[in-house]
Amino acid sequence: MSVNTAVQNASTPSPAAAGPERPELTAAVRAFVDAGFAGIQMRVHDERGAWVGAAGTSELGGTELPPVDGRFWIGSSTKTFVAALVLRLVADGAIGLDTPVADHLPELGLDGRITVRMLLQHTSGLYNYTGELDADGTFVPGLPSVGGPWVENRFHDYRPEELVRFALAEPARFEPGTSQNYSNTNYTVAVLLAEAVGGLPYAEAMRRHVLEPLGLRDTVVPGGSPELPEPHAHGYARYQDGEEWKVVDVTRQNSSLLTGAGDMVSTTRDLHTFFSALLGGRLLPAPLLEEMRTPHGMLGYGLGLFVQDLGPEHGTIVHHNGGAPGGFGALMIATPDGGRTLTAGLTMGDAEMDPAQVFPGALGALIAAVFCGGAGAADGESVEV
Repeated sequence: MSVNTAVQNASTPSPAAAGPERPELTAAVRAFVDAGFAGIQMRVHDERGAWVGAAGTSELGGTELPPVDGRFWIGSSTKTFVAALVLRLVADGAIGLDTPVADHLPELGLDGRITVRMLLQHTSGLYNYTGELDADGTFVPGLPSVGGPWVENRFHDYRPEELVRFALAEPARFEPGTSQNYSNTNYTVAVLLAEAVGGLPYAEAMRRHVLEPLGLRDTVVPGGSPELPEPHAHGYARYQDGEEWKVVDVTRQNSSLLTGAGDMVSTTRDLHTFFSALLGGRLLPAPLLEEMRTPHGMLGYGLGLFVQDLGPEHGTIVHHNGGAPGGFGALMIATPDGGRTLTAGLTMGDAEMDPAQVFPGALGALIAAVFCGGAGAADGESVEV
């Protein structure tokens, strides 16, 4: 695959360009394309101003860069938006963090010990409907979410209740509150809870409580719509079908498989605005924000946020990156006060590489460049995708 690795920044005139020359950021962005990603668009806001860049290609076979304000499927970065929505309801007194979820969703037959906090913290024990690791570490698929099965099923329209009931048909991973396991089911239940408590459909509740107050015009809950609004780069799924490797453009996809857990669309600009406002205290009262940023358990997960210590010289970052089932990824990383942010959209192409192998190194170098002054290496493997 031949790709364009030019980078848009202040030295390359562009309507979207802003900020000083940052050769370390240029190099870090290019590293993702060199590693095999088709394209990346990135935005950094820090004490030196705003920097916007892109590398790679918007579409296989083309030469245009990914649009720096393009839309993309943000995957699990959605979870932070949903956590903020639920916590807005907590702040309004509509529900408590330690309220049993079954009190508001009796029809699901949830374990009565599961609380709102446990959903947002991944400590409920609920089985992950997209699959789990068994006792020997082998991944056991759930609903089609990877490879050929997902590609063939990518326009299926799921109802959130369907996803939850699939998970509830499997044994719980542990007793509620006794351990921690990253599970998409938690956040799909959180959406159903927000609807039951707030009396509004998920998309309308998100718009009213989070998106509109922050002026996020390019962020949407798409429901069953498979359309990714223009402008956007294209994302591709590369998978093995028997002896043959196939590459399919999966830009159009129905994200209802991950309702509340990974279904939203956004831009790097909106992700920056959201994360900096959230962490800066513009959405939630200080006690609830502090709960979000307090790490818990083996995942170091607060309420909708991972919290990562970069070491005594570099401090702490909070983040929630995301990967849509095929073709797209998102980065949303910041200092705990939101004063420095990194947001990015990634697209997969046709390169013969395993993202799980190459992503941690590229991400570690990027985190070092943005949050560690370019010195040292962050532990990329501990950053959830």
